[in-house]
Amino acid sequence: MRLWSRELWQLAGLAFTGLVVGWLTGAGGWGLALGLGVYLALHLKRLHALHHWLTRHPHDEPPAAKGVWGELFDRLYKYQKGQRLTQQRLRATLKRIQESSEAMSDSVVMLDRRGDLEWWNSAAERMLGLQAAHDRGQHITNLLRDPRFIGYFNARDYREPLTLPSPIDERRILQFQITLYGDDERLLMARDITRLHRLEQMRRDFVANVSHELRTPLTVLSGYLETYRDFLEQSGEERLTSRFARGLAQMQEQTTRMQNLVNDLLLLSRLEIDQRGEDTSPVAVDQLLETVRRDAESLSSGQQKFAVELDSSQRLLGSEQELRSAVSNLVFNAVRYAGEECHITLRWRPWGKGACLEVEDDGEGIDPVHIPRLTERFYRVDKGRSAATGGTGLGLAIVKHVLLRHDAHLEIDSRPGEGALFRCIFPAARLAAANDDHNEAQRA
Repeated sequence: MRLWSRELWQLAGLAFTGLVVGWLTGAGGWGLALGLGVYLALHLKRLHALHHWLTRHPHDEPPAAKGVWGELFDRLYKYQKGQRLTQQRLRATLKRIQESSEAMSDSVVMLDRRGDLEWWNSAAERMLGLQAAHDRGQHITNLLRDPRFIGYFNARDYREPLTLPSPIDERRILQFQITLYGDDERLLMARDITRLHRLEQMRRDFVANVSHELRTPLTVLSGYLETYRDFLEQSGEERLTSRFARGLAQMQEQTTRMQNLVNDLLLLSRLEIDQRGEDTSPVAVDQLLETVRRDAESLSSGQQKFAVELDSSQRLLGSEQELRSAVSNLVFNAVRYAGEECHITLRWRPWGKGACLEVEDDGEGIDPVHIPRLTERFYRVDKGRSAATGGTGLGLAIVKHVLLRHDAHLEIDSRPGEGALFRCIFPAARLAAANDDHNEAQRA
């Protein structure tokens, strides 16, 4: 307020002086105009000094002035100084981020909201072949043209990474992960997993080869054991028969168990190697569930009750053999682990835009702590009890890979003492109307 009072007193003083000069010269109006003109000229001079300082010497000390203009110069100088310090800190922070990104072995690519390239580190140049002179401002899909990456980028569902060969070296395997941040911008990271991919391939080949090599000797052992057992039963020597019968029975039981394990390993290896199912034949789910129910009743020997609920008439597009294997594993697990006198329900019903196939029981249930690991190979909730049931520990792993080949996924909901629900969710693209295959047969 005191600054403005001084300005008003200055204006009044110049106006009064102009009036006095005008009165003495007989032109009072011109004198007042002269005083106001002097006041305006002073302000124009200070405004010119401000413009000259801001445009030509913004980093120098501000011009000397008094009153409101002096206060304005001081505040602008402090503001500019604060802005320069903030910019310096931001530049230093950005430089540290860029230096740390350059030190990373993983590719880091920053994309704007349209998907255009803004910045990337040197690892991205080595892995993806990006060039600063040509690629800045280009859309990412113009450089990474694999249809799988384009679909992954446009789907905007980045919960799971995408594994693809490098666009400049097909021998190098990269894992892509996109993260949304800021104003719908994207951060693309690519990691070289060639070594892990080769190790995983070696593991798959080893399991497949060993399983295949074990198949023949196990078949031979099983055949000879059956021959010896028949010979002992026909020999009529009770003492000899009783002496060897128990051992032969245990040997046959363990041989059968090993054969089941080898068959499951071979099936799992095949599913892992080819994760995209090419069979898209319409599968009658009602007939499939009825077949599995009959097999489960034979395995249960009347200890459990079974029901089939069909709330959808749609059919599944896929491999009937693989789908039967997945559903059988879920139902047989319920038979083995749910407990006696429980109810097991096989259900086919709509789920969102797609449909789901459920296997539910009211048995002993599963502790939620085990659920995230249930689909791992050989993982057992109760190792002693699971081994006694004769399971291979690969059933849910097979279910997981069968569903992956059918663009589906598995959800598990269970609590101890409250039963268990295994839900296989299929997208709408994997469904067909009940009469589609009939119409195709008529056209053929």
